[in-house]
Amino acid sequence: MNLTSKEIEERVRTLSDSILSGEGMELADLEYRRERNGWVLRIYVDKEGGINLDDCSRVSHEIGRRLDVEDIIEHPYTLEVSSPGLNRPLKNEKDFFKYRGRVIRVKTFDPIEKRRQFKGRLRGVVDNGIEVEIDMGVIYIPLPNIAKANLEIEL
Repeated sequence: MNLTSKEIEERVRTLSDSILSGEGMELADLEYRRERNGWVLRIYVDKEGGINLDDCSRVSHEIGRRLDVEDIIEHPYTLEVSSPGLNRPLKNEKDFFKYRGRVIRVKTFDPIEKRRQFKGRLRGVVDNGIEVEIDMGVIYIPLPNIAKANLEIEL
């Protein structure tokens, strides 16, 4: 079959979504990459109220079983299933809607007002972008310009 890493990620994403929705969970992030000790497939899952070790174990078993049946990945790899953590990544519009009102950190591809990094309170999603309240007021960041966004831990 010889799929590319991106094709493998897409197929695993589809497979995982069907399993996770039945468990009342969502796929927060997924990465498939070669590391020093070989290939690693990391799946980050979440649900309302957070996940625990039993959730990760159950999902890991089910996804691992389905991956074996579907034979998507032809070479040896390590499967890791975990929580996205307190500073979880925000990957899509749905994430930005869900975490409206929370403090986030955003890195952009292109500068906005001579800056590429912002930390502030997420006000919402507007016109294919987000509004973030920063120290100098509210800034609009187009979704395609977001290189990386994460929740920040609020003390």
